[in-house]
Amino acid sequence: MNKKMYVASLLVLVLLFVAGCGKKEAPPEQATAKPEAAAAPATKIDPATVATVSGTVKFDGTAPKPQKIDMSQDPACKGANETETVEVSNGDLANVFVYVKDGLGNYAFDVPKEPVRLDQQGCRYHPHVLGVMAGQTVQINNDDNTTHNIHPSPKDNREWNESQPPKGAPITKDFARQEVLIPVKCNQHPWMKMYIGVVKNPFFAVTGKDGKYELKGLPPGTYTIAAVHEKYGEQDQTVTVAAKDSKSQNFTFKAGAGGAGGQ
Repeated sequence: MNKKMYVASLLVLVLLFVAGCGKKEAPPEQATAKPEAAAAPATKIDPATVATVSGTVKFDGTAPKPQKIDMSQDPACKGANETETVEVSNGDLANVFVYVKDGLGNYAFDVPKEPVRLDQQGCRYHPHVLGVMAGQTVQINNDDNTTHNIHPSPKDNREWNESQPPKGAPITKDFARQEVLIPVKCNQHPWMKMYIGVVKNPFFAVTGKDGKYELKGLPPGTYTIAAVHEKYGEQDQTVTVAAKDSKSQNFTFKAGAGGAGGQ
């Protein structure tokens, strides 16, 4: 490098140094966002104060007759051959999913470790309506001498479709989010249908042939109780219970309509 080029390079370095020193260092960013407030601790239920809400789900009108099911496509299917969509006995409506829809506030509930069982027997699902907490295991059993194909069709949960060989090993699944009701079918046998009610709390029940339900262990408060039927939709009612209270809350579904109030 000749002397002129050396001097020129040195001059450039000096100018850059001076320019850098003339700039003020930017101050560190100030934290403008406030730290998030700590989540309030979950409230625990005092078992000495719990209440019960119970009642009956009635049916007003003439119930539609069950439809006959043709199972002849599979000789291994020898179950009951009538649909279970509307089951009415002496005015009582079965297979209604009843649960606490709102009012539990900051209460938190442990997911039961015990699985709930869904059986396939006689090429039918048993039970027709099943209740489960979000995250709880559902154990699916095949007691038949034929292959079944279990296929839930949820809107808010993950859809899956899995085959199960004759009297094969149980399938275990769970649903992460609340969703009422999830339809389930068998792609192998199109008449096989059932519904799963997934909720975030343990206060749910499915009515039997007598139309009765019971929600035990509720802390004192005001609640929205929902009754959901696969054909007639949902009814909501509000009930307030005091400590150690016992309240009756009935529902009535009318033929040819959706939810129709209660008392």
